[in-house]
This record gives sequence, C-alpha cells and structure tokens, in this order.
Amino acid sequence: MALQECGLNLNRVSKELKPHGSIEFPCAGYASHHTERPEDVIPWHWHEEMEIVMITEGQMRLKTSAASFLLNKGEAAVINSNILHYAAAAPECSLRSLVFSPGLITGGSESAFAKKYIQPLLSCRSFSGYPIDPEDIQRVSEWFDCAFEALKNDRCGFEFVVRENLSRICFYLCGKFEAQMDAGTPVFDQDNIRIRKMLDFLHENFAGHVSLKEISGAADISERECLRCFQKTLQISPVQYLLKYRIMQGAEMLLADSTSSVSEVATYCGFDSPSNFTKMFKRFYNCTPREYRRIKNPLILAQ
Repeated sequence: MALQECGLNLNRVSKELKPHGSIEFPCAGYASHHTERPEDVIPWHWHEEMEIVMITEGQMRLKTSAASFLLNKGEAAVINSNILHYAAAAPECSLRSLVFSPGLITGGSESAFAKKYIQPLLSCRSFSGYPIDPEDIQRVSEWFDCAFEALKNDRCGFEFVVRENLSRICFYLCGKFEAQMDAGTPVFDQDNIRIRKMLDFLHENFAGHVSLKEISGAADISERECLRCFQKTLQISPVQYLLKYRIMQGAEMLLADSTSSVSEVATYCGFDSPSNFTKMFKRFYNCTPREYRRIKNPLILAQ
C-alpha cells in the first residue's frame, strides 16, 4: 500500500473527508515535516479513525478538545476516534503517523474484540488524546515502527503485520484506561459536540456578518457559554477563530483561483475592504496577499 500523501481535506464541520487507506484495508501511513509557519499548522479537524503520531525530529504541540501536550523527539501520542485535534511544530518537527479505522482491529461490531475492548475504549470519556508513558515508549515505538515499515514497504502479508501491531497498541491503551472504561452507553463530551455545531455554522456563514449571538445559537447555548466553550476547547475566542478561518480561506483561494483579484478574494472571505484583508493577511502570514501568491506559485501572475 505504501505511504499516502499528507494533507487535509475537510468538510464544513472540519470532518476530514480524505479516505485513510482503502475499504479493504482502512489504514494509512504518513510522514511529514512541519515548521511554525501558519501554512504548516495542522488545523482543528476530526475523523472517525484513530490516529497514532510519532515525533522523529524536533517538537510538536498537540491539542485536543480536552488536553494539550508537547511531544519531543522519540515520543508518541494516540488520538481517539471523532476527537477534534490540532497540531503545530514548536518550532520545527518531523513526524510519522498511522491513521486507521477501529474496524480494522475488531473485524466487525459484534465481535468480542469490539464489545470487550475497542467499543469501551472509544467511548471512554478520559481518552481523547493520550501521550504514551515514558516507561512504555520503547515497546510502543517498536510496535508502531513495525506497523509503519510494513505499510511503507508494501510486501506480501503486510496487512497481518500492521493489524497485529496496531492491535497490540490498542490493547495497551485498554490496559491504561481499564478503570475508566464503561461497556455501556457511550458518554460524549458535551463541549466537543457544541464546538462542532458552532464550527459548522461558522464555516457555512464565514463570508457574511456573523454575531456572537448567532454563533451561540447554533449550539443552543448562551453567549457566555459559547465564549467559555471556545476558550476551553480551542483556546481562542469565536471572533478570533472566525478571523483566522477567513484569512486561511483567502490564502487557499489566492492559489486555487489565479483569475480572482485580491479585492474579489477579500469580499469572498467576508472582509469589508481589500485594505483590511491585506492588513490582517500580513499580520498572519508576514507578507501581503500578492506576495503570498508569488512566493507559493511563481507561475501565477499576481493580480
């Protein structure tokens, strides 16, 4: 199967649309390098698959809706299914990751693997993101490397090797969260659900005038609760998030559509004037929209 190209493709609620692996073997491996530049940040997103991240060089700050940790070279973390997460180099790092469907381990929702181990683990409220304990990192790294290299080399029977070693990691996690796991009805993080609803609204309406009342209304909560939820989960205010999202949408449009002028991009992204868009863009990317277009794609004639 080899490695897949790294990159996010998100829908309007920040759910990743990009398939990881295939229907027959739902697992993918990625190797990437990141800096602290805005375009290298891995934005808030979520996917139904579990993810294991291993830092091979440098440092990375990994955040979930419930926690934040700094991962150094040789350290790893596991992100649960359906959990919002974000990552940024601190200030530079290289990483390897494996993203896989829990179904790869269980083989089916009615199996003993699913009912006794994986479903309770996925439903565990304490498990959103988990940095591997230092005393366990050597053996977990061996399992991870074995799975990653098998996937990368794509030799006959690699699927057995990958599944076996990912199963070892999942069983290790079951042991770590055994006391908190509940095999009954899953308990969902209320803030995580609310944030998804509010991000849904912002991503649909970012180009127009958006008020705090409208944002909080999307999740049926008060404005005060909206501010608390954003600060606790994303460590940023709704207004700051909206501004950042508009700028990032503008950066994508500058490269995707070379026929659009900076003024047209500014209007599309909800800015009241091209000058305000340019000012905010420069603050975020340390260059003007025209300069960004030339730097990222010299073949594009700046508008």
